[in-house]
Amino acid sequence: MSKSFLPIMLASALGTAALLSVAAPAQVIRNHNSNAPVDFDAGAIELQDRADRVILTGGVTATQAGLTLRASRVTAAYSSNGGIDVNRLDAVGGVTITKDDLRATSDAAIYDLGSNLITLLGNVRLTQGANRLNGARIVIDLNAGRSTITGSNSAPGASGRNGRVTGTFTVPQRKN
Repeated sequence: MSKSFLPIMLASALGTAALLSVAAPAQVIRNHNSNAPVDFDAGAIELQDRADRVILTGGVTATQAGLTLRASRVTAAYSSNGGIDVNRLDAVGGVTITKDDLRATSDAAIYDLGSNLITLLGNVRLTQGANRLNGARIVIDLNAGRSTITGSNSAPGASGRNGRVTGTFTVPQRKN
C-alpha cells in the first residue's frame, strides 16, 4: 500500500439527515503528512483483487507520520494503475485515532485520501489534554486544519445529551 494513510472509517447506517446542522469547532490534527507511508499490523489480511480492496482484520493497527489508527477491521480501497494507489480507508469496531496528545474514538471512521478528510461516526469522543468533546460525527479537514463536530437527533443521550454536542474546555488559571 503505497501513498495512503491511515485514518479511517466507514459510513455506518447513521443517516446524515439525523445530524444537526449546528456544528462546534473541535481540536485539529495539525501538520499531518498524508503522503507518508503507512505501516500496519493485523491478525489477517484478505486481498480482494477483483474488487480493488484489501481487508485487514484482527486488532488492526496502522501508523502514518505519527498518527495511529486502531480498529477491529480496516478496508483499504485502491486503484491499480501501474501500481497500488490507496484512496480510502474504512475502519469499524472500536476505532481509536491518536496523534501527539489528541485521542479520538468512535464506532466507525473513513479516511478519504483524495480530499484529505477523516470522518468519525457514532459515539465520537475527542480528547486533547484536559479538553473533551462528545458528539455523533466529526469531520477533520487535514488541508484546512479544521475539525467540525455535530450531534444527532436520532438517539437522545446516545451521543452527547439529547443529541447535542457536549464537552469541557479548560481555561488558563489567572491571578485575581
